[in-house]
Amino acid sequence: MPTRAAALTPLLTRAVALAAVLAAVGLLPWLSGRDPALTVLRARSAEQEATAEALAAIRADLGLDAGPVALLADWASGLLRGDLGTSWVSGTDVLPSVGAGLQVSLGLMAAALGVALPVAAALVAPVLVRGRGTSGAVAAVPAALPEFLLATLLLIVCGVWLGWLPTAGWQGPAHLVLPAAALGVPAGALLGRLVADALPGVLDERWVELWRGAGVTRTRVAAAALRRALPPLVPQFGMVVVGLTGGAVAVEAVFAVPGIGRTALGAAKSQDLPLLQGCVLALLALGLAVGALAALVRRRLLGPGLRDAGLTLPAPRPVRVSPAVPAVLGGALLTLTVWGLLRDPYALDTAARLVPPSAAHPLGTDGLGRDVLARLGHGAAATVGTAAAVCALSFVLAMVLGFAPRVTAGTSDIANALPPVIVGILVAAAAGPGPGGAALAVALISWPPLAAHAAALVQEVRASGFLLAQRAIGAGPGWILTRHVLPSVAGPVARHAVLRLPGVALALASLGFLGLGAQPPAPEWGLLLDESRAYVERAPWAALAPALALAVLAALSVSLAAYASSRPHRRPSPSYGRLRHGRSRKAADRAD
Repeated sequence: MPTRAAALTPLLTRAVALAAVLAAVGLLPWLSGRDPALTVLRARSAEQEATAEALAAIRADLGLDAGPVALLADWASGLLRGDLGTSWVSGTDVLPSVGAGLQVSLGLMAAALGVALPVAAALVAPVLVRGRGTSGAVAAVPAALPEFLLATLLLIVCGVWLGWLPTAGWQGPAHLVLPAAALGVPAGALLGRLVADALPGVLDERWVELWRGAGVTRTRVAAAALRRALPPLVPQFGMVVVGLTGGAVAVEAVFAVPGIGRTALGAAKSQDLPLLQGCVLALLALGLAVGALAALVRRRLLGPGLRDAGLTLPAPRPVRVSPAVPAVLGGALLTLTVWGLLRDPYALDTAARLVPPSAAHPLGTDGLGRDVLARLGHGAAATVGTAAAVCALSFVLAMVLGFAPRVTAGTSDIANALPPVIVGILVAAAAGPGPGGAALAVALISWPPLAAHAAALVQEVRASGFLLAQRAIGAGPGWILTRHVLPSVAGPVARHAVLRLPGVALALASLGFLGLGAQPPAPEWGLLLDESRAYVERAPWAALAPALALAVLAALSVSLAAYASSRPHRRPSPSYGRLRHGRSRKAADRAD
């Protein structure tokens, strides 16, 4: 039956997408561009000569000469037995290492949620008291800050300058504070913003007025409003928690926390592929478990009466943002970029190492005497250019996949369960770190929001009455598609893709920060921030310059999104042009 087939299609595509991800993880030794046998030989004996006979013996021992199908079958059979293999570097079983790292990461995530919930409650409480909220604007910038950037700022300010807390290790509760804050503050700001944006519309509903008129206490009304607002937001809460798994990789790297994310990152860099496979499987299972738990919580909150129909929220009130805000932020970044492009980012001056800001070097120099302003300017051009290419590719995919929402629904769920960092680790393990791999990793998971937007617009246009008139005057499906549907969908989706450009640039910077993107001596912003951590105590300006530039980029992303949402929504309009068979627009109007 059509209805049953429509319900099964997302489940089938979800299963196929999950199987494809698992197959890619299982085939990492075969997909890797490097020779795994050479990696194992160097780990076992650094002095042994890499002869053809020695490498062939290692390949036979690891089963790498049996072909991809046998390799995948052997890995899958071991996985079913609970055997994740043996580390190529240490020679120990992978499962205990994955379990130990996962235990640390779960503790860090629990502490981060302990920070996130009070932050979210602080943003939601004023809305419940006043019935209207301004917390959306307050929470927007913290919610958009990438975890690696906030972790670096906390390390510099609270760990280095003030000396309040330890900056590395995992020995006690004091070592947990800064990593938990770096993960929890953005997550809490995002959770609070979601609820605070939804509550004013709920509090304007008719039932709230009736309850207040009947003398129901404010506490009971607030509790009921929260119960009304939460079910549609629970899936987004799940995505926030999944995002913690990706953010934990960077935070664990900054603070030297021995969690599953840092373990996976180290395994990818050392080409210890069995350990990397186990870590990625654990992170993927964690993301899928959180998504399933979110769906279960949503069903329980809805109750049996609304379980099938679901529940939608009133449209949130947009945050009013003046066009001057994104204009000023964009102008500042443009000025910085143009000013830096006029300088040489690779010129070395060992006599001017770690020089503070001066007339000759407005933002100081780095550890090799290179001008920080020049490297920021050239890095901005490269990062924004790569982000623009990723957004363009996502736009093309969205325009294609938007016409098949049932087919892409399951794939979108799997893509949403994989943070950019995890995909970046997989791509780096297969193809090696580099700007191309980082761009591919971000592109693989950045298309679902655009595809969902395109699918909604396609459905809206197809339901419009003017298409019936076009069919009545003899317009064919191809004419309607190219002259009406595509022009009505392409414009809004293209604007959406442009609005996502700063966020994509931040994702690329996060991969560069972790060493998965551009490699030295490239002047990439995330890489600049990572390189400057080595001498942050002696030259904090070298770290603060890229950190502030990334913060401005995050604020630009927020202001652009807020400005776009504050503008009146316009429905897709028909694109008439010259109609088929030489009919004019007046004839089409008469047909309507």
